[in-house]
Amino acid sequence: MSTRHQHTTSQDTSAEGRLGRLFVRTWSPETPSNLAPIVLLHDSLGSVELWRGFPSALCKATGRQVVAYDRLGFGKSDPHPGTLALDFIASEAEGDFATVLRALGIQRFIVFGHSVGGGMAVNCAAHHGAACVALITESAQAFVEDRTVEGLEDARALFKDPGQVDRLKRYHGEKARWVLDAWIESWLAPAFASWSLRPVLPQVDCPALVIHGVDDEYGSPVHPALIVELSGGPALLQLMADTRHVPHREREADVVAMVRAFLEPLP
Repeated sequence: MSTRHQHTTSQDTSAEGRLGRLFVRTWSPETPSNLAPIVLLHDSLGSVELWRGFPSALCKATGRQVVAYDRLGFGKSDPHPGTLALDFIASEAEGDFATVLRALGIQRFIVFGHSVGGGMAVNCAAHHGAACVALITESAQAFVEDRTVEGLEDARALFKDPGQVDRLKRYHGEKARWVLDAWIESWLAPAFASWSLRPVLPQVDCPALVIHGVDDEYGSPVHPALIVELSGGPALLQLMADTRHVPHREREADVVAMVRAFLEPLP
């Protein structure tokens, strides 16, 4: 695929969900196309702004529109009215994700999820099977592993420093403490310990690209291996050496190239 798309434009909008307004940003290539757009799902502390330059780079490289949104309670979206339900990973497919698809009139899509967003992306691909052209997971957890728990315990200790919470406020404002609790308390809840993607993965029948850093502090390479093994469609595993939990930031050009090559033959 040509890299002729040297410029992108971005537009901010909103989508009205059942429980509040969602902030949405769309990057469009200089030359419009009928290719399925890429919808990004952020991680547990993430937001549209925290994707930084990655969406624009994806748009330029693939010639596809790229869409990112702040889940309810995150970034510039409205505050969440309560605590995060423990089925939040599975329910995203019928919740905020479906709201954004309807608001933008998206009929076909590629879903790309980072970390917990990867688990959500698996559920979105399974739930919206006929519309999902491809699934891309990056640093996705497939179950709750000892390494996951240890990483969360380390994060809990780190965020006892008020300065770390202040850093979150740059992106989430006064919702920062809710965002932090939604991450740590959900994943460390005893009732969440048995959570797994195993039941839903066989329902995914589109092509999948599974990206994972070998040194990911929140999940060993067992996670991507399980996603590839159980996915109902053809799946490609890309393990990245000397890479931790955020490959698209640590090695952006490499991740963009992987995604570009994977999507090139797809509509």
